[in-house]
Amino acid sequence: MSCKSVTGGSSGIGKCIAVECYRQGAFITLVARDEVKLLQAKKEVEKFAINDKQVVLCISVDVSSDYSQVESVIKQAQEKLGPVDMLVNCAGTSISGKFEDVEVDRFKKLMEVNYLGSVYPTRAVITTMKERRMGRIMFVSSQAGQIGLFGYTAYSPSKFALRGLAESLQMEIKPYNIYVTVAYPPDTDTPGLAEENKTKPLETKLIAETSGVCQPDQVAKIIVRDAVQGNFNSSVGPDGYMLSALTCGMSPVTSITEGLQQIVTMGLFRTIALFYLGSFDSIVRRCMIQREQSKAADKRE
Repeated sequence: MSCKSVTGGSSGIGKCIAVECYRQGAFITLVARDEVKLLQAKKEVEKFAINDKQVVLCISVDVSSDYSQVESVIKQAQEKLGPVDMLVNCAGTSISGKFEDVEVDRFKKLMEVNYLGSVYPTRAVITTMKERRMGRIMFVSSQAGQIGLFGYTAYSPSKFALRGLAESLQMEIKPYNIYVTVAYPPDTDTPGLAEENKTKPLETKLIAETSGVCQPDQVAKIIVRDAVQGNFNSSVGPDGYMLSALTCGMSPVTSITEGLQQIVTMGLFRTIALFYLGSFDSIVRRCMIQREQSKAADKRE
């Protein structure tokens, strides 16, 4: 029996990952705050059952606020469905805005939800995984966790932090046959993105338009495949592959082939990246000039 636990499982990428795992015969624990959304997600996931023994368990808890509560509900889930062999940390939130326009408490909130919201569930399952000498832990970061962009001074650091956690943790738990995967999805058509778009600065919108928007089920398929294979890195599409190769640094490699590909492509990808960065800078400059010109025109009136 295969048991997967998905935080942020009531919508977006998290829900699609739950569906993908359920399609493969897993037992699923969905973890999220909103009970109504959780029950709706449970119904949707259950449609994809491949046998009548499969179960979807719902747990309503805020994974970022109280570790003892998170530990308690994960323990209950493991007693009902058995030990978690894959934990998917997908709980997250986003906000975009200029640094000085973002309310100070939002910086703290994003670190709590996007970083501690992954630390707590992982801490709750790691002991059992080490005892069983098997397991997969997945952190869903973002392409904004690989590159800092205009408008993401609160969001990007919280997603960058996941990589530091993943690298350190992977070195600790690899001898126990437990593998960590960090996923870096691009903009994905989810309720979270729709909410973020309401307040997104013009500069951020224009930069985002340089790459497309992916569908959550497509992203979920790639993430689940990479986690099952034990790949440290999971990226989507050519842009995602290039970003991951460019920012690999001291990250673990899954195979010698992957390491060689990074070495060979680094120079070319860095050249392409410089053109991208140049175009982003010119977008920011253009927006600033337009804003100043319209201010000047307003004053003349």
